[in-house]
This record gives sequence, C-alpha cells and structure tokens, in this order.
Amino acid sequence: MFETIEIERRGPVAHVWMNRPQVHNAFNAALIAELDQAWDQLAADDSVRVVVLGGRGKSFSAGADLNWMKEAAGYSEAENLEDARRLAGMLQKLAQLPRPTIARVQGAALGGGTGLAAACDICVAAERAVFATSEVKFGIIPSAISPYVIRAIGPRQASRYFQSAERMSAARAEALGLVHEVGADDAEVDTRIDVLVAALLEGGPKAQAAAKALIVSVTPQPIGPAVLEDTARRIATLRATTEAKEGLGAFLDKRPASWMATD
Repeated sequence: MFETIEIERRGPVAHVWMNRPQVHNAFNAALIAELDQAWDQLAADDSVRVVVLGGRGKSFSAGADLNWMKEAAGYSEAENLEDARRLAGMLQKLAQLPRPTIARVQGAALGGGTGLAAACDICVAAERAVFATSEVKFGIIPSAISPYVIRAIGPRQASRYFQSAERMSAARAEALGLVHEVGADDAEVDTRIDVLVAALLEGGPKAQAAAKALIVSVTPQPIGPAVLEDTARRIATLRATTEAKEGLGAFLDKRPASWMATD
C-alpha cells in the first residue's frame, strides 16, 4: 500500500492522487518511489484506459520538499546522481505510460510539479494554477524535467523561463502550449476532464499506445537513455556546488542569495 499517493479507480479511469497536502504535494524520495511504482502497476493493467494525475489539497505539486532538498545538499555527487536518476526514471515512465494521461492542475505546479504536468499527454488547469521552472533560484537547473517542458513549450520559451524562473499563470501556460485547457475553477476542470476522458475512451487502446510511440519516433530528439543520463549528471554536478547550497540556505533563511546582493 502507498503512503504518499492514492489510486482511485472509476471504471476504466485511474485517478492517481499525490497525497501530501500539508506540504503542497512536494517531492521527496518516498513520493518519487511511489509514483514510479504506480506507473508500473498501471502500465501492467490493461483494464486501465486513462490515467488522471492530481494533487490533494490546494496545490498540484509545489516542487521539491525542503527537507529532501536539505538532505540532498549534503550528498556526494555520486549520491546526487542516483537520486537524480530515480526522478528522471519516474518521469520517463509517466511520459511513456501506454495509456492516455491527463494532469489535473488546480494550484501551484512548481519545479517538479511543472515537470509532471508536462510529462502527461494532456494538461487541464484551473485559472488559479501557477507554473514555474524555479530551480535557478536555488542555484540548480530544471534538469530532469527539461525534456518534457521543452517538448511542451519549445527551446525558445524555455530559454526565458529556465533562466528567469518567472511564474506563469494558467492562461500564459496555455498560450505557451504547456496547458491544453483552462477551467474557471476546480469543478470546471473536472468537467473538462470528464469530456476529454469520454473522447479518449472512444479510441482503440492499442492505437493510442501506438500513437504515443509514433510521436516519440518522429520527434527529432527522442527522450531516451542518453538524454536521461545527461540530465541526471547535470543536476547531480550542480547540487553539490557552493552556489546550490547558498541558494537553498538563503531560501530557508528567508534572505536574498549572495548573488542578489547590491552595493
């Protein structure tokens, strides 16, 4: 049984809920491991036709858990590499799940939360949803999520948001291609998802899996082992740096990071 997620079955639809509302469904090692297990379980169950990923409480996922980040700051580069590989592997399993996947985003989707939304096939967000690739504020980069975010918004827009860490409204995220539909509130989001699910259930399941594989095949740079290893190594190298430790320390101390100091 799971501790950080719930899987709710509604006929052929599996609703996967991140269930750490007290920390806005922030990532830690346990959540990553349990999502990874969930994707394996759902991929093996042919009675599942559609997967909807959501978060309990006010937020979809607010990115990395602070305690997990503090722990990772003390890791060696090798330990950081293994940690990064686990996150990268979980996201890849979600992206390659042989079922249509829908992200239900009702609040903050920051860092890894944006990555989860981008790794799903379809994203439906409430007007109050907020997205960001905020990693540079902590002296690191959105490495593991980058293949999916770049796939969604393209390298030109990524060059802005990966460096500025600006927050994107749901409307802005829709304009960029990260979000497919925006609902006025949570109820409308669920209504829009129900309509999408009904449409998806009309398609042949094997054809839908083949359609996903087709997109990967014709995309110039498929998200494969080489890309995953490269992104894992990049974040592992940065996590152990003085700058990353200063970025996390500044955030925890609620002070400006040293690079923001002015005369």
